[in-house]
Amino acid sequence: MSLYFQRHRRLRTTAAMRNLVRETYLHANDFIYPLFVVEGNDTKHEISSMPGVFHYSLDRLEEEIQEVTELGIQSIIVFGVPNNKDACGSEAYAEDGIVQQAIRKIKGWAPELVTMADTCLCQYTEHGHCGMIHEGYVDNDSSLELLVKTAVSQAAAGADVIAPSNMMDGFVAAIRQGLDEAGFINTPIMSYAVKYASQFYGPFRDAAHSTPQFGDRKTYQMDPANRREALREAASDVEEGADMLMVKPAMAYMDIIREVKDNFDLPVAAYNVSGEYSMIKAAAERGWVDEKAITLELLTGLKRAGADMILTYSAKDAVRWLKEID
Repeated sequence: MSLYFQRHRRLRTTAAMRNLVRETYLHANDFIYPLFVVEGNDTKHEISSMPGVFHYSLDRLEEEIQEVTELGIQSIIVFGVPNNKDACGSEAYAEDGIVQQAIRKIKGWAPELVTMADTCLCQYTEHGHCGMIHEGYVDNDSSLELLVKTAVSQAAAGADVIAPSNMMDGFVAAIRQGLDEAGFINTPIMSYAVKYASQFYGPFRDAAHSTPQFGDRKTYQMDPANRREALREAASDVEEGADMLMVKPAMAYMDIIREVKDNFDLPVAAYNVSGEYSMIKAAAERGWVDEKAITLELLTGLKRAGADMILTYSAKDAVRWLKEID
């Protein structure tokens, strides 16, 4: 038979051959593990909508940090859930706020662990929005002042990276100036540069007690239908001094991850958010999917799409699974 065609399967014949030509690899170094810290004592409470993810009080947090570091995960991001909330989210920037306390302890236990601080007001405001409310609208510029105070307080507590997630216009410029004026010129900013108004955040809002008490966040988070706007948002943050750019959520926005990666020279993070995590957990519990296989496939896809780092609640499991494969 004289027919000629490409035999691509030649490079798929065995596991060893497939490993030899594999283009994308996952490593423990790729992951940033989110942690939820709460006030109180002796608390390790599983979040009902996020199986395997817990609220930790400060006296139970060290055991989790020890497990994270022993697994070889080199970075975490800390979210705080305070007991008291008010109109201006004052616990977000309090010197003894829950996140500030947690960061000090974490840096004492594991000084080499890259500890990031989520910089937002939504968990701390009684209305659940990411900024100050003026006549029923989230006011941009007055919110910036409080976000700067929050970022500086987190850096003062020892945060290695400030990760602002609020999506106010000018938030990177304001925080960069605030950090520099406070003497934290070497503290990088990982900007939630492209954050969509997504339905994938539901379980997180349960975990962080941050559901808006009125309206929604569509006036400041992005429309999921928009691609070019994402590039404008990212370009603004680059100009304002961001050191890393994040796309959030991840799974439904792989095209945006690739666009950001191709258009900007900064490291790109993808946030594999709570809804993505919980959907897999729910399907796995029902026996509909293989949790290990589908999670690693998703994380590999995110890295292939251009993510240099991945924030994921599956980080600990993923590292264990990768060690099994090795």
